[in-house]
Amino acid sequence: MAIKLKSPWEIERMREAGALLTEVVEEVARHVEPGVSTWELDQIAYEAIRKRKAKPAFLGLYGFPATLCTSVNEVVVHGIPSKEPLKEGDILSVDVGLIYQGFAADMARTFPVGRVSPEAERLIRDTEAAFWEGMKYLRPGFRLGDVGHAIQTFLESRGYGVVREFVGHGVGREIHEDPQVPNFGKPGTGPKIRPGMTLALEPMVTLRPAPVVILDDGWAASAGRGNLAAHYENTVLVTEEGPELLTGVALARAE
Repeated sequence: MAIKLKSPWEIERMREAGALLTEVVEEVARHVEPGVSTWELDQIAYEAIRKRKAKPAFLGLYGFPATLCTSVNEVVVHGIPSKEPLKEGDILSVDVGLIYQGFAADMARTFPVGRVSPEAERLIRDTEAAFWEGMKYLRPGFRLGDVGHAIQTFLESRGYGVVREFVGHGVGREIHEDPQVPNFGKPGTGPKIRPGMTLALEPMVTLRPAPVVILDDGWAASAGRGNLAAHYENTVLVTEEGPELLTGVALARAE
C-alpha cells in the first residue's frame, strides 16, 4: 500500500478542486424534483464541470458511461443515469467526481425527491450523522479502524446495515488511491492517520442489513427491493489539528 501524503502545494490544488465540485453538486441539487430524469441531471453535471474547466472523473473510469452515479431508492451506488423520471417519494444518491488541474475531488449526497417517508428522512439524516461520527477520529493519533468502528457502531446501534462491499478511499492525482477507508472496523487497527492524507470518507447505509447485489447492467449495486440506501461523502484533508473538509463546506453549513 502506497499512501501519498500531499504537499502544501498539492493541498491547495485539492482545495480548488473540492470547491468547484461543491458548486457542481449544489447545481445538481437545485434540479432534483419529481419528473426530472437522472439523465437530465447527468447533463447538468457534465456542463457544470466543463464550464469550470475541469473534467468528469467518473466518465469512462473503468468503462463507466456517465458523469454522475445516480442511485435511486434501494440502489446503493453506481446507478447509471436513465431517462426514467424521478417520482415523488423517491430518494436519489448522487455521487460525482472531477479532475481540476491534475487533482481529483469526490463527493456524494442523498436527496429526497419531493416529500419522502419518515423512515427515508431518518435514513438520510443518520447517514450524514455517521459521517460526522467518523470525522471525530480522522486525526493524527488514531487509525482508520477507529474511524470505521465509530461509523459502524453508530449505524448498527440504530438497526441499519453498513455496506461492506464498497468503501472509501484515498484521493489525489487519481480519484481512487490508497488507502481503503472502510465504514466498519476494529479500534486500533488499520493504517495510522497522518497529516497530509486526503481521503474520501463515505458511509453507505441500508435501512436493513443485507448483502448488496450487482444488477444486470453490471454497475448498479442494489440492497434488495424496498431496502432503501443512502450515501454521504466528502473529500477530507487530515491536518495536525484534525480533519478539514475539501468538499461540501458550504453545503455542510446549510445542512
